[in-house]
Amino acid sequence: MNLQQRSALAGEAAAAAAEVEAALDTPADPTAAAFFDVDNTVMQGASIFYFARGLYRRKFFTTREILGAVWKQAYFRLVGVEDPEHVAEARASALAFIAGHTVAELEELGSEIFEEAMAHRIWPGTRALAQLHLDQGQRVWLVTAAPIELASLLARRLGLTGAMGTVAEHVDGVYTGRLVGDLLHGPAKAEAVLALAEREGLDLARCSAYSDSYNDLPMLSLVGDPCAINPDARLRHHAREQRWRIRDYRTGRRAARAGLAAGAVAGAAGGAAAALAALRSRER
Repeated sequence: MNLQQRSALAGEAAAAAAEVEAALDTPADPTAAAFFDVDNTVMQGASIFYFARGLYRRKFFTTREILGAVWKQAYFRLVGVEDPEHVAEARASALAFIAGHTVAELEELGSEIFEEAMAHRIWPGTRALAQLHLDQGQRVWLVTAAPIELASLLARRLGLTGAMGTVAEHVDGVYTGRLVGDLLHGPAKAEAVLALAEREGLDLARCSAYSDSYNDLPMLSLVGDPCAINPDARLRHHAREQRWRIRDYRTGRRAARAGLAAGAVAGAAGGAAAALAALRSRER
């Protein structure tokens, strides 16, 4: 299976797993919707970082396990290997540590971690934009590379329609440690939005999408109303050229820190590097 096929599979899996709240089964405006990236768009920082740190503190995985995942990813990045199969293996290893754990266990821990580490990091401005779409009778989905369980939790806590995220394979409620397709990142996000739009009868020309990252250009370019929120330099430049809306809720210093953090997290495709950072922070 090549990279394009894995992206398509990841998008289809994410769309299939997207939750739809009963209260919005028959929205007032059924053909329009909004899609929000999560990290640095809805939430300050990387959700997988807070999630991994919380799991580590609860002894969900060992230092040896997470260091192994980091090493596999770092090796392929440092030596410049471009074989898609090798890259996919490195990415999938980031989720290998959940093998043998149950979906219910991860969801319960996720709820605890959200309250202690994420709830206060939601950007009020972005939250208000999402609420505006809901008030107009439109559905609102999160679209993120974070695990679908975490993405769905965030959507429920924010009162949104649902979420699409990276789908980890599980059998009888127990994780196998493998991904379904690939991470929901870049082109895979666009595939997820396309699949959901077809299923839900959405007119993408009437839809909106929000992100901080140039990597989400495939998703942003699908809709009639793209908006850059807390954008990185490349996305800000592109948004200005295309005359897209731009919203920045950071102070200058916070924006600089967020840019550095985003670059670090992007290099760790399943959150393993984020977890390593959490370990180092804890050791200090």
